[in-house]
Amino acid sequence: MALRRGISTRRKRESTKSAACPAPRRTAGPRRSVVQVKFPGRGMALSYYNDRFDLRKGDQVYVDGKLEGQLGQVTEVSYNFKIRISDYKRVIAVVDTRVKGRFFMAGSHFVTFDPAALPAAKVSLWFKAPAKEGEEYVSGNDGSSFPLTGLKGMNVSGAVAERGYEYFLENRVRYLCLDGTHGYAIVEGSEAYELEFSYRNGQVSGLSCTCFCSCACKHEFAVMLQLRKTLDLIEKHYGDEYRRSGYFAAIDKDSLFSFAIKGRESGSLVL
Repeated sequence: MALRRGISTRRKRESTKSAACPAPRRTAGPRRSVVQVKFPGRGMALSYYNDRFDLRKGDQVYVDGKLEGQLGQVTEVSYNFKIRISDYKRVIAVVDTRVKGRFFMAGSHFVTFDPAALPAAKVSLWFKAPAKEGEEYVSGNDGSSFPLTGLKGMNVSGAVAERGYEYFLENRVRYLCLDGTHGYAIVEGSEAYELEFSYRNGQVSGLSCTCFCSCACKHEFAVMLQLRKTLDLIEKHYGDEYRRSGYFAAIDKDSLFSFAIKGRESGSLVL
């Protein structure tokens, strides 16, 4: 009986010690970190808490707080820390700048006919922060349409058309894609604006822009000019590729270089 009591006592002590100093548990998902983010547009760098992404130095991110909506770049990542969470804002999105696919020259833009090479959902974060949770958008249209070859049907004023033409010449239509009949574009003005439209048999309908103008705007006019030019170049040089896929995405050359190539330390290009 004395022997049994001795065994019982040792087990009890071991159990108590284990409860007091539990071994660290490995949790699935991204590693928690504190990251320093530099905002080139503001000339400043701040620290943020991250528990949603596996971040690395060089990643481009969006954060909440006073710099919400500003694109920043991760300059440091620390996994050894203890902080009071209420003192820190968070990283809310990471930009995926990986690009893989075949691209063709199309004037001021590169164009691809591979839907997986440069999808709109990926590229939209290159230019603007994700929508806030709970934000809802609705749109409507009167069913009218106009021919892409005759943009007078847009009923824009001379001043709007002139500004739209300037945007077109300045390559402010950063991204444009046409998937079947559904079109999507990003135009950079005072901020990045998103546009949607339908294109069928040479006719454009349902054109809308997130600048929320009550009439046809300069962003829409610029996109129509870019769509017309891009389709002309595709038909001239890459008609078979486009007909096979029924899809194209075009991005201006500077944007592709800035996001997908500049700053990379490895990889290759085939020209």
